[in-house]
Amino acid sequence: MQDEDKIVNDNIGLVHSCAKRFKYRNLDYDDIFQSGCIGLVKAVRSFDKNRGLQFSTYAVPVILGEIKQLFRNNSSIKVGRKLKDLSIKVKKECEDFLLKHERQPTISELCKKFEVESEKILEALEVSKVPMSLTSYNEDCEDSNNQIDIPVEFDEDKISENILLSEAFESLCDQDKTLIRLRYFKGLTQSKTAKVLNLTQVQVSRREKIIINMIYRKIS
Repeated sequence: MQDEDKIVNDNIGLVHSCAKRFKYRNLDYDDIFQSGCIGLVKAVRSFDKNRGLQFSTYAVPVILGEIKQLFRNNSSIKVGRKLKDLSIKVKKECEDFLLKHERQPTISELCKKFEVESEKILEALEVSKVPMSLTSYNEDCEDSNNQIDIPVEFDEDKISENILLSEAFESLCDQDKTLIRLRYFKGLTQSKTAKVLNLTQVQVSRREKIIINMIYRKIS
C-alpha cells in the first residue's frame, strides 16, 4: 500500500496535465481532478511493469477514461459566447491563411493574430470542429442561458499524445527546445535555424533527426 501511495504522489502531475485540458468545461476543476485521481489509482493498481511500457504511457489513457466518464454522466458541456465568437474568427482566419500561404497557420501565429493565449486558441479550434446548437442568449445576462450546448466528443488518443509530447518536449535541453520551436512552431528552414543557433545546416539536420527519434521513443 505504501508503494502504491508513493507512485500516486509521484505521478499526481499527470492528473493535473489531463484535467487542465478540460478546465473550461461546465464542471468544477476539483471534480474533474478528483475523477482523474481515481483513474490514476486504477492505473497504479493495474499497471504491469513487465509489459515494457512507461507508467505515464499506460496511466494517461486510464486517467482520461475516468474524466471522460464524468462528462458522459453529465451528458453535455457548455461553451461561452466569447469562446464561440473566437472559434468563428479562428476558423475564418485558418481558411483565409490557407488560401494565402498554402498552409495552415501555427498556434503561435493564431495567438499573435488574436492576442490570446495558446490554450484559448486550442479551445476555439476544438469548438469549431463540433456542430453547435444555440440556446437563448442575452448580452446583459451571464446566467446559464447565456450558453451554447454542444455534445461531448473527446479524442482520447489525441489528448494522450499531446500530453506525452508536451512531457517529452520539456525533457529536452534548452538548445534542442529552441531548435524544435524554430523548425515546427515558427516554420523556419533548417538553414535559417542554423543561423539562429550558430550551427551548420548539416548539424541542424542531424540533431533534428536525433530529437525526433528521442521524442518518438518516449511516447511510443
